[in-house]
Amino acid sequence: MPIMKAEELVVNFDDKTVLKNLSLEIEEGKIVSILGPNGSGKSTLLKVLSRNIKPDKGIIYLEDKNLAQISGKMIAQQMAVLPQSPQAPSDLTVRDLVEFGRFPHQSWWRGKSEQDEVCVGWALNQTGLAQMADRVVSTLSGGERQRVWIAMALAQKPEIVLLDEPTTYLDICHQLEIMELLATFNHEHKLTVVMVLHDINHAARYSDYVVILQQGQIFAAGKPEDVITEHTLREVFGVESEIIFDRACKPVVMIQGLTSKKI
Repeated sequence: MPIMKAEELVVNFDDKTVLKNLSLEIEEGKIVSILGPNGSGKSTLLKVLSRNIKPDKGIIYLEDKNLAQISGKMIAQQMAVLPQSPQAPSDLTVRDLVEFGRFPHQSWWRGKSEQDEVCVGWALNQTGLAQMADRVVSTLSGGERQRVWIAMALAQKPEIVLLDEPTTYLDICHQLEIMELLATFNHEHKLTVVMVLHDINHAARYSDYVVILQQGQIFAAGKPEDVITEHTLREVFGVESEIIFDRACKPVVMIQGLTSKKI
């Protein structure tokens, strides 16, 4: 059953069409990765799905309700969004930032509830940040800061989380740490994860479903082993590659070089 569905999305920036009649279904409880070259519309699609950009045409449904007709507070109770390279005030502690995740569940006439405290504590524990709760966010490493943002999103208790390149600027160890963290929440708490990625092998290893964009349209969509192919990499990314499969039957991409048309 799709938790989110987009029908014939069109987005124009000035005289350029960025998304062209794009339709997509996101199944509940799955990890969905969006891939594509620079300028293919990946981040724009994520912003439209999160209602940060209004499409020029098309409809998005969140659990069968028109996203455009749902209040912002109700959306925030169901959906958490992490943009690329989010920034926090320099003096904010880890706990302070994670507590922001509870705002959609609070009323203006009361302060934090016991349930808010429980959810914040749970998010800190689940992300391994409980011992860092009083640390200032700006003093943390890049991987630690990204975990704080994910903890904030989890404190919202959303059904779906949208992330724009969550591993950008991280070394390989911290990249895998973030990917494993998201996979754990998907498996243990049935959290639906939709993310834009640049690393094709991360998408292949961790995704249930992969969407590959080219010039604002879906070139291929399906299981990683079905859509991450030598043909796709040649046609969409302009590279020659060899695909092997790991013990979990997930594709592993080995880049051989540029295609002749890219040289």
